[in-house]
Parts: sequence; structure tokens; C-alpha cells
Amino acid sequence: MKWNERRYMADDLTKIETHFAFSKNWAEFSEKVSDAEIAEAERGLRRLIEEKEIADKSFLDIGCGSGLHALVALRLGVKRVVALDIDADSVATARAMLERHAYPKTAGNWQVEEKSVFDLLPEKGGRFDVVYSWGVLHHTGNLFRALDSAAACVAQDGLFCFALYRRTWMDWLWRLEKRWYAKANPEAQARARRCYVALHRFLAGRNKHEHYVANYRGNRGMNYYHDVHDWMGGWPYETISPEEVERHMRTLGFESARKFISGGTLVRNIGLLGSGCDEYVYRRRR
Repeated sequence: MKWNERRYMADDLTKIETHFAFSKNWAEFSEKVSDAEIAEAERGLRRLIEEKEIADKSFLDIGCGSGLHALVALRLGVKRVVALDIDADSVATARAMLERHAYPKTAGNWQVEEKSVFDLLPEKGGRFDVVYSWGVLHHTGNLFRALDSAAACVAQDGLFCFALYRRTWMDWLWRLEKRWYAKANPEAQARARRCYVALHRFLAGRNKHEHYVANYRGNRGMNYYHDVHDWMGGWPYETISPEEVERHMRTLGFESARKFISGGTLVRNIGLLGSGCDEYVYRRRR
């Protein structure tokens, strides 16, 4: 076993110093957020949660990043939002996002805290009607422990909404890539992104790729090139199958309310360009 392999194995991947720094990317994205991005994020949240399930409810956003989803929750009428992130720069970005875009009447209804999912204590922080974590728990360094900790914060009859990378055949390759990318210098990262985009263009075809990139913001509420950087640098990295999610959530006392499972082409199922997120909504049983 090589020295660098032993070093990665010895790292405590739940600690922020071992994580890829998403915060700069989120800060750049938040400065460019317009009504179009907010509207698309709102459509995404409405897809997961019905209006009656969120209006006048409490909402916990774990791994809030830019603060965009916390903002949308406020706009959909939640009575209280608590947004958390382990990264201090992301916390500052989320606060700026909410101060800039939240309606004045919601000013006293939200707070943003620097906190790890592993430090959540329901007996102190309380439980929430909706616990939300989109594309975060697979980057914590211990996916199942993160699921347990987040689920413990869901109130009786409450909803737990999360998105996780789906397991693919090529997970081993992406784990190696992300370990390297998270430590690489900016020039090397830029070269890697160009290679990834070129592969994407080759597999999709130039015209389809250009159409995909041009419509990416409208379809996802995000910038394609920001997302490429996030994907390539997302370390720690874990994946999970829908069957594993179902089994684990049942052991925690939850039942499935709705789910959106990614499928599609052979390229996607193999994971040649990476793994898409499956989206889940579970309700805590009485």
C-alpha cells in the first residue's frame, strides 16, 4: 500500500479539513442568482413537497450551501427556517443570500448556523416538520451516520427530504478522481474540468451538448460549469442504491411518501460521466 493511500485511509472524513471546499463555488454562484434561479429552485422544492406540507411549518436545511433552498422555503410560507452548514464561508454566503432576497416580512423567521450534521441534538435544537438535505449527506464522510443524525431531527408525522448519489459501476474511479481533485491546484483542476466537458460533448454530440449547457440554468436553476466543479471536487464521496435507502429508512421508523429515481441511458447507469442524484421524501411514522 502506498503512503498516500494510507494517509487517505487514516483521515477522519467527517472533519471539514478533509473535505473539498464547496464554499467559493457557492459564493460565486450566489452573486449571480436572479429571479430565474429562484423560480427554478422553487419548482424543484414544490416537486418534492406539497404546499400544504410546508406552509406554516418549521424547516431545517442541512448543508445549506448558497442558502437558495432556505430562501425558497421562506417564500413558500414556512414559519421558521434553520439553515446549517459545516463550512463558515458557506454560512456567510447563505446569510448574504437570505438578507438580499428574503421578503422583509420573513426577517425574524430564519437563522443560519455553522454546524455539522453530526452535532445535531434534537433534545436541544428541537425537531422540525420538514428536514431537507439536497446532495449533501453523501459528502459528510459517513453517509449512514449522517442519515441517522438528520432523521432524528424529524418531528412526528414530519418529512425528511434528501437527495443522494446513486450507486454506479464506476464509483471506484470517481472516488480516486475526487480525492485527487480536492487536493489539486487550480490549474490542474481547470485542465480536468476541460477534459470532463470534452468527454461530455463527445458522448452527447456537439449540438446536444450545447443545447444542454444553454438550457442548464433554466432546467436546474444552476450554472453548468459551477456544477462540473462541484461534481469533480465532491470529496468525501459515497453512493447508495434506492433499495438500501428504503431498508435503512424503515429501520428508522419512516415510510416512503414519494421518490424520484434516476434511470436512463447505459452511460448514466454505468456512471461514465458520474452519478446523478435520486430524490427521496420519507415521513416519520407514528
